[in-house]
Amino acid sequence: MSIFIIMLLLTSGFLSGAVNAIAGGGTFLTFGAMTIAGIAPISANATSSIVQFPGYVTSVIAYWPEIRAHWKGAVFLSVLSILGSTAGALLLLSLDNPSFRQLVPWLLLAATLLFAAGPWLRPRSSADHPTSNVASLIGQFFTSIYGGFFGAGMGIMMLAVLGLTAGGTYHHLNALKNLLAVVIAAVAIVVFVGGGVVAWPAALIMIPASAVGGYCGVYLARRVPQWLIRTMVIAVGLLLTVYYFVTS
Repeated sequence: MSIFIIMLLLTSGFLSGAVNAIAGGGTFLTFGAMTIAGIAPISANATSSIVQFPGYVTSVIAYWPEIRAHWKGAVFLSVLSILGSTAGALLLLSLDNPSFRQLVPWLLLAATLLFAAGPWLRPRSSADHPTSNVASLIGQFFTSIYGGFFGAGMGIMMLAVLGLTAGGTYHHLNALKNLLAVVIAAVAIVVFVGGGVVAWPAALIMIPASAVGGYCGVYLARRVPQWLIRTMVIAVGLLLTVYYFVTS
């Protein structure tokens, strides 16, 4: 592995942790970096789940006051996230690389458009805390299936669904999103490791960087204009979409 590839993986790991803590979209960066490194699509997708896990954990730690304020609802959402992400991860393992590669550009395009539409999908609410209900439980179940299967755009999808169904301020929704992402990624990791599809050399390089990025991302979420981060993530998503449409 060349120095360029190592630095690329380190940088993408850090940035993925940061942008996931802010809103979501880190999979675009890790998936793209591993694609450049020559890792097969299914392995790149599976390894992204492992790489981003520490970043989600550290962002949850940084957001702990918000999470503690509504932990009861988070328990129900977490249970459904376990079921949904298990189904999504097993669905991914049922495919081969050529079949998954044919789906990748369409998945990336849909995720990029969803991410770009995020500000319009995230309604404002007068409630201080999210309130779980039947609609939020059902929405989170289907979101977690997508998260276990692919994951790109999962964060903004959760923010949109939770905002529409549960309400709450941005930071409370974002904290809950990061907690549920930990659950989804943890389940996917168990399935993917058991399926033997993880690219461990790349994962071991990117994991520490993702952890640092996740913690720093909460700081950035409170202080840096989010349009800067969003523009970068959307650009990466569009470039990856074009690349996979051309090469598929």
